[in-house]
Amino acid sequence: MDSSDLAYDVFSRQCPSRSTLEHVTGRWGALTLGALHDGTFRFNELRRRVDGVSEKMLSQTLHALERDGLVLRDAQPTNPPRVDYQLTALGREIAERLLALIRCVEGRQDEVLQARERYDATRGGL
Repeated sequence: MDSSDLAYDVFSRQCPSRSTLEHVTGRWGALTLGALHDGTFRFNELRRRVDGVSEKMLSQTLHALERDGLVLRDAQPTNPPRVDYQLTALGREIAERLLALIRCVEGRQDEVLQARERYDATRGGL
């Protein structure tokens, strides 16, 4: 049986879609995809845009997203070398869906903060 015969089920431990979901929805993956939705970035520009990500984590995240076909790495043979990152068509589609979720979370954050306050007041916080 080859992979085209599989019924993908992210809830199954063996399903390859699970690792892709992890790459996309992990903190740095989601933020990197969201940032790249704004355009093409060089590594350090992207690192500044995704505030708080280490160089190592951004590099690992970009490699995983590139391997999954979501990010395109364009290395230009200049001196010094120039490497640009941008979304593929698939990456853009996924980033748009992520951005809708991000906007929802941002737009409802007051409610989340109030819920946390209520929870902490009755249970003593985390």
